This record gives sequence, C-alpha cells and structure tokens, in this order.
Amino acid sequence: MELREIEKEDFFQCLNYEKIPDRDNYLIMYSSFLKGYVKDPELMLVPVDDHMVHRGDGVFDVMRCVDGNIYQMEAHLRRLEDSARAIDLKLPPEYSEIRSIIKELVKIAGVRDCLIRVILSRGPGSFSIDPFDCPYPYLYVIVTRYKMPPKGYYVDGVKAITTRIPMKHPFFAKIKSCNYLPNVLIKMEAKRQGCEFAIAIDEAGFILEGPTENVGVVGEDRVLRFPKLNRTLPGITVQRLYELSERLIKANIINDRRFEDIHIEDAYRAREIFLCGTSIEIIPVIDMDDRIIGSGKPGEVFRVLNDALFNDMKGNPSLLTEVF
Repeated sequence: MELREIEKEDFFQCLNYEKIPDRDNYLIMYSSFLKGYVKDPELMLVPVDDHMVHRGDGVFDVMRCVDGNIYQMEAHLRRLEDSARAIDLKLPPEYSEIRSIIKELVKIAGVRDCLIRVILSRGPGSFSIDPFDCPYPYLYVIVTRYKMPPKGYYVDGVKAITTRIPMKHPFFAKIKSCNYLPNVLIKMEAKRQGCEFAIAIDEAGFILEGPTENVGVVGEDRVLRFPKLNRTLPGITVQRLYELSERLIKANIINDRRFEDIHIEDAYRAREIFLCGTSIEIIPVIDMDDRIIGSGKPGEVFRVLNDALFNDMKGNPSLLTEVF
C-alpha cells in the first residue's frame, strides 16, 4: 500500500472518504477541544493523544430526553461526578455550566426524544500512561437520536446467556469509566451465541450485571432481588425501579425487594428475570442458558414495573428537567 500525506487543504475532502453506519443519528457535539459545538458528524473528532482514546482514562454517563424533558438528569450528573472523583479527574471549567450546555444542545438538535452522552476525559497531553502529562481535562457532550429496541423484546421477551468473561474488580465496577473492554467482550460472546444479551457471574456463581444493563430477579418466594451495587455499576434505572417497586409490595404482587446476592441456580428457577437501563428501560428475559424462565413469557412484575417506569418518565415533575 502506498501511503500519501494528507495536508490541511486535503483534510476535509478525506472526511467524506468512508461512510460509517449510524452516524446519521449523531445530532450535535460540544467539545473542549473545539470550544464550541458541531452538527456535522464528520467533524465530531477527538484528539488522538487524549488519554481517553489510548488509555480509557475518562468517565461518562448517558441520560434520556423523553418527550422534551430530561429524565433523572441530576442523578446521572451525580454519578458522573462520583466517577470523576474516584479517579481523581478534575472537572473542566465549563462543567460549571453543564446543565445549560446540555439543554442548549438538545434545543439546537431539535429532537424531543434523544440520548445525551456526557464524557469527562483526562485530556490531551502525551501517549504515555502518566496522567500528569495532561495539562487540563476535556468535556464532550454528544446528543444522538433515541432508538428504541425492537418492540418484540417487550412483547415476547428475550433470550440471554451467562458469560464467564471476568468483570471488573468492585472498585472499577462502580466507576462508569471509558474502559469498557470486558463489556465489549461480553456483548461479543452473546452475539456469537445468537442472542443480544449476556449476564456476567462471579467466581462463586453469583449474578453481577450485563455489559450495559442491571438485572432484576423475582424468586420463587416472590421477592424481587437486584445484585448488590457494591459489585456492579450503581444503575440509575435500577435504583429508581427499587423505589417504584414499593407499590408492588402494597399491591401484594411481590413480598419484598432487596439488593442481595443471587446465585445463578436460583435465577434459573426464578419466576421472572428482567434487564434494565437508561436506553432499554425494562426488558423481560424468558430464556437463560437455554432454560425457560418462569412461564416462558413476560410476567406480571415486568408489566407493572414497566408501566410504573413509563409513567415516571413521562409525568414525574420532580425527576424531569424541562428542555422544550
């Protein structure tokens, strides 16, 4: 292959060289690198010496705008700041205006239903591992169209597998960092086995989480259990579902709800299993490792919690930040 030098006058022509799938859904991006925003996906670039790129040295969070209102924005920003604090990543100066930046970007994008990804990186500086080579941190905010998973996932349920790919140490599991290699490999294993979802288990056989999803299990005793958050990412959605599930106890749909260890053998015998997260909401699992879960159909706990979450996302003013 003969290499050619790309100079400044050729650069923008080269950006059109290859079309990448899904980029039409990238609506707008702010970056410290540009000190402004761009709407052309081909201009949504990151410096190659940003430590986030070559070391995974950064943290991020993702929130939803639902019909013109951002759902649980404050909870997502708190988790982002907790992640940054855990790796001693200083907040860039413009982060003090993060709320107005997010809302303004969504307004400019002009889409009432979207995902907002906020990234804090150590910033550019060198290709070494030394974080002190980076003189200042960077902020990136990207707004993309929201793409709901297929309707059949919610109507019919999904198949999942368990994976033996080791998950992160508890210290790192609680940080939403840009180093997602274990998560990527878990997703790859699921796809290669013909399904979309996989759940990690630890060396003792206890359920942890999916690559981007928390897990809920309704046991034979009608207790709704979630894996302990000291070993998994503290999901914003799963914590809200825990709060919303109190009404299921009052309605005698479940006997209790807890964060505790769940062994895989108990999960196989469960009445219901579901996955949850910002981008998927709640998805029922009706088959795990080729074992039918419960009746083999989405169950009552899923249906009631799904309705409760939908109503919360649409009509709980205490958790909604108005944009439009």
